[in-house]
Amino acid sequence: MAEPAPGVGHTDSMNSHDDPDKLADGKKKKSRRPANTAFRQQRLKAWQPILTPKTVLPLFFAIGIIFAPIGGLLIWASSTVQELQIDYSTCNTDAPNATAFGDTTDFNMADSLITSAFKSDTKVNAQWRHELVNHTYHGDYVVQNVSKCVISFILPDDMEAPVLFYYRLTNFYQNHRRYVSSYYDKQLLGDDVNTESSVSDSSCTPLTVDSDRGNLPYYPCGLIANSMFNDTFFSPVYTTDNNTPYVLQNSSNIAWSSDNELYGNLPDTQDLSKILPPPNWQKQYPNNSYTESAPPPNLKDNQAFQVWMRTAGLPTFSKLYARNDTATMKSGTYQIEILSEFPVTEYQGTKSIVFTTKSVIGGKNPFLGIAYVVVGGICIVLGAIFTVTHLIRPRKLGDHTYLSWNKVSNNAKPGSSGPSVGMSTGRDLA
Repeated sequence: MAEPAPGVGHTDSMNSHDDPDKLADGKKKKSRRPANTAFRQQRLKAWQPILTPKTVLPLFFAIGIIFAPIGGLLIWASSTVQELQIDYSTCNTDAPNATAFGDTTDFNMADSLITSAFKSDTKVNAQWRHELVNHTYHGDYVVQNVSKCVISFILPDDMEAPVLFYYRLTNFYQNHRRYVSSYYDKQLLGDDVNTESSVSDSSCTPLTVDSDRGNLPYYPCGLIANSMFNDTFFSPVYTTDNNTPYVLQNSSNIAWSSDNELYGNLPDTQDLSKILPPPNWQKQYPNNSYTESAPPPNLKDNQAFQVWMRTAGLPTFSKLYARNDTATMKSGTYQIEILSEFPVTEYQGTKSIVFTTKSVIGGKNPFLGIAYVVVGGICIVLGAIFTVTHLIRPRKLGDHTYLSWNKVSNNAKPGSSGPSVGMSTGRDLA
């Protein structure tokens, strides 16, 4: 049998080794190998800085020099905000039941219920009392025995405009998963959604329709709307100057303009007999129903409702109720009346009123400034430590003796030529 010529008979085998993606019969085989491009093979140009003492140390000092003064300015800006917070959670039970203030100490509020921050650092004293009154809703509907809390407080310093008035709640979890999704966006936009099926199938669950009243849908439905903060605040009266009211406005400029676009009013053709107020709202309406004289609120114009519907991320939060952007709230004695109807003791929470000003960074909160100062201080301290270490025991850049596999094992006996860490790990020593 004749021998094949040299190289003949090995051609296919050699070709198959030269091109691993080609089979012996010349066909292309499928491959998961990425394309041979710089991007797919991770060969793109990149900048890899070499961290040396000359580059790292100035960076530490630069961060410290920049951050520390910024933090100081933020703390100073926060300190310029004047604020008065009064907790009236237990006014209905702890405050004296009286129609006027007296000279006894029974009316004095506990110091623990008052938190203040003013330029003069003067302690703020306050008194409270409560009484049951008849209050008129919607012009002609009278509700009897509404609890009214009256608080008298002394403002030690002037509060320059704008003066913001908040209510503050604690231990109220608006961020609960079921609570935060319980609303119907189409209904809030003013669509004619008064049928049982449309509201029942909405995300307002579990508060959609009233099964005891013919499955009539609630407007607005859902847990958020039903639990809306319903204490009523009246503008404080400046008793130092002939009971002059310090007017607080809450009809505009308290909600975000972006939130206002999410709401609309009901059409004029809406049949009010086909919708019901939420359970916690029904006390304010005759026969617990909407009527022509007591219609549902215009959600497009009700900014207090819009503020409440923007749920808070933490269980302790403040929501803007009213403001005065023009007049200074002068120092002296003020008296404010509150229709206290929102329950908080049932869930171990509290409610407070807050009068405050603002600075260029917003309200009173020194946390951001403290964080900047702490970070800046840490960077300066670390920079100083590293600088001293570098000056006393400098390390040669690129010295291979610092590599772990070039160091003798700690278990090796002095003077012995035992194996090093590099040998135990299979690395070759240089």
